[in-house]
Amino acid sequence: MAIFKQLFDEATSTFTYLIADEHTRSALLIDPVHEQYERDRALLDELGLSLKYVLETHVHADHITGGGRLRHETDALFIVGKGTGLDCADRLVADGETIEMDSITIQVIATPGHTDGCTSYRWEDRLFTGDTILIDACGRTDFQQGSPERLYQSIQKLLAFADETLIYPAHDYNGKRVSSVGQEKTINPYIAGLNEAAFVAKMRALNLPKPKRIDVAVPANSLCGGADVPRQPGETEAA
Repeated sequence: MAIFKQLFDEATSTFTYLIADEHTRSALLIDPVHEQYERDRALLDELGLSLKYVLETHVHADHITGGGRLRHETDALFIVGKGTGLDCADRLVADGETIEMDSITIQVIATPGHTDGCTSYRWEDRLFTGDTILIDACGRTDFQQGSPERLYQSIQKLLAFADETLIYPAHDYNGKRVSSVGQEKTINPYIAGLNEAAFVAKMRALNLPKPKRIDVAVPANSLCGGADVPRQPGETEAA
């Protein structure tokens, strides 16, 4: 049995996901937000959970990850996609690898395009898609190594999963919480009826404002949220 929670940061419209083994009480967080550290720690304490891993879907431009503080104040390891090239991470994961935590198995899926290091994670019937597929939208490709061609290919990789597979994105700005592969195939205006050429043209025609916190968030997240000293093998820190 497993515990699953979806959390939301109103200020940045960011989702954080908690997955835990109900028996061993080991837990992981996907995309925590720095300002929500107290909330996340309180939830872990309330449920009697021990944080083992922090998983990031990419180097975010709209918020600073809470993974840096969580890592340095718990025993958690900071995990991010190999494409980020982050020296500060405890583990860089590549496409096809798995992350094992007792009864929990997470499949790593490299999904570059929004950024080089974008990584999606599959757990059971759920895909945590970061900014690769959003609900009725997708991540932008006009900064931070963005490539509409690569994003299109990454989206197709995720759409190859069964239609009933649930999609949990990194953000939503319209009050939505969960989608599915079948739903996104049918109604997402960046997916439905678009071949690669049409998708690329659509993405290149976007004229979006610069993310408000990009000049602060990207440098901080390039240091794993300020955690610029990687954990040495066998080293832990007291909670």
